[in-house]
Amino acid sequence: MLPWSPFWDNNYFVLEWPSLRPFLTNHFVRGGITGLGGVNLVAGFADLSLVFGSRESRDATDRPVA
Repeated sequence: MLPWSPFWDNNYFVLEWPSLRPFLTNHFVRGGITGLGGVNLVAGFADLSLVFGSRESRDATDRPVA
């Protein structure tokens, strides 16, 4: 959500290089950055589910049989 916050309009790159302002404040660029952040979150949660899934299956095989 950072590209849609007021911080984005006054960040370091926009203040240091004013020629980047039209590009960085473009709604398509903001939407693309938001979309990439969403994809990154989904990929992270998928990786976490694999880690926790492998841990559960390993714990189930390590238990002694009574």
